[in-house]
Amino acid sequence: SSTTKRALDSKDSPYVVEVIFTTPTAVDIEHMRKNEDVKHFEYAFKIETVFQLGGAFRRHKRLAVFDMDSTLIQQEVIDEIAAKIGVQSEVAAITERAMNGELDFEGSLRQRCGLLAGVSSNVWEELKSVITLSPGAQDLVRALKRLGYKTAVLSGGFTPLATWLAGELGLDYVHANHLVVSEDGQTLTGELTGDIVHAERKRDLVREIAAKEGITLSQVLTVGDGANDLPMLGIAGLGVAFNAKPRVQELAPTRLNTSSLFDVLYLLGFSRVERQELLSS
Repeated sequence: SSTTKRALDSKDSPYVVEVIFTTPTAVDIEHMRKNEDVKHFEYAFKIETVFQLGGAFRRHKRLAVFDMDSTLIQQEVIDEIAAKIGVQSEVAAITERAMNGELDFEGSLRQRCGLLAGVSSNVWEELKSVITLSPGAQDLVRALKRLGYKTAVLSGGFTPLATWLAGELGLDYVHANHLVVSEDGQTLTGELTGDIVHAERKRDLVREIAAKEGITLSQVLTVGDGANDLPMLGIAGLGVAFNAKPRVQELAPTRLNTSSLFDVLYLLGFSRVERQELLSS
């Protein structure tokens, strides 16, 4: 076996180190991720380890798929709407249980949407001034597009904002849930129509988009934070749980707890210098 390593951020005081090692026999990545010795090592040195199989496709992905709420943006949109009408505590409690995997996502979504009946249909325009991108989101998408990636947002949130966000970031695909508007076009009814973008739907959409673009799943990057993102994280070549809920971090293939979404590029093997090069005009 052999080992090579390099600092991806700073040679003088590195915080991100890539270690490449070869072994004489096949390695069970899942076993390594869950190994108790690895967990003790992480705890003792206050670090996080990410295990990936080597090969040409580790660095050269071609499709990036993102969750929206608490991933590309900092907010949970349904909670923002709920705050406007004074039902935030009820909605937030259901949201938290759903994201932790304690409630069926579709059922909980319908419960939460039911509480929004009567909200002005202009709420989407109002929310655009409230929504803030997650730090590093814009830079990450920009860098990936320079590398030739196709990009997508798959959201358990709502179409008007997901479509707007896709336009702002220049994403190629957008799928989200449709809230019904009253016949006079003035208010939300609290009902949903069309296919619900739940966990299994997100996974299936990743497969559909990849197939349409002629991209193998090993060349797909997926990023999310909730339990409903786990299936799409599990089928991708690199599935990243970003600042995720505790249970999601336990079950996800890869976790990243950092202040910037741009740090996903480190997981693809790009150095700080290369990251900046991708942003230069």
